Amino acid sequence: MGALGITPLLDDTLGRLECADRPQDLQDAIEALRDLYRVDHIVYHWVNSNGDQFGCGTYDAKWVSRYLEQGYLRIDPVVQGCYQRFHPVDWKRLDWTGRAQRQFQKDAIAHGVGNQGFSIPIRGPNGQFALFTVSHNCTGAEWEDFTGTNRRDLILLAHFFNQKALEMEPGRQPEAAQPLSPREIEAMTLLAVGYSRAQVADTLSISEHTLRVYVESARYKLGAMNTTHAVARALQRGLIVV
Repeated sequence: MGALGITPLLDDTLGRLECADRPQDLQDAIEALRDLYRVDHIVYHWVNSNGDQFGCGTYDAKWVSRYLEQGYLRIDPVVQGCYQRFHPVDWKRLDWTGRAQRQFQKDAIAHGVGNQGFSIPIRGPNGQFALFTVSHNCTGAEWEDFTGTNRRDLILLAHFFNQKALEMEPGRQPEAAQPLSPREIEAMTLLAVGYSRAQVADTLSISEHTLRVYVESARYKLGAMNTTHAVARALQRGLIVV
């Protein structure tokens, strides 16, 4: 399992996602991501306020069918735990102590889900709740190294998958909202997690002047008074995830 940097992997994937206009495009992108990150599975799954579901991912079809047949959504610690959280979570931090939860975990591993996992909860407009999950079979130390190295990239990718899914269901988006560009999202996300402007510019390999253009553009689109206000609004609207 290799650790990959933000470029060229992320740039290439963002390019694919920007051009996506149908569910199959998201499926193709998520399969490519799985191969590039060298993990067993990556899955994107959403549920709206009406209970409608949409998803794409690399789990075996037999596991997806069994998950639905057994009603695992009710007891899945990943879904239940992430629904109560706003930040990314390693599966080890979830509650697997119940008998039903332990049996579910055993069944999932038997179907190739992997013994390690990292899930990013996303809250979008109109009651939308989504999860972007990466799972793999490896040691705890290997997984800690992988998630530590790729955490920021995965958060950005989670947002872009959700944004494209929302675009495919335009009725789920606030009509007045102007979408942020990928670079604006990257800049706002890094500012939200505490990076200084100099650190953000260095991470994105751009000048501070160019960064200022992205930040001001995002601020205008969000109708914010200043950068702090813009970050708060972006988080509140689910445009960025930290």
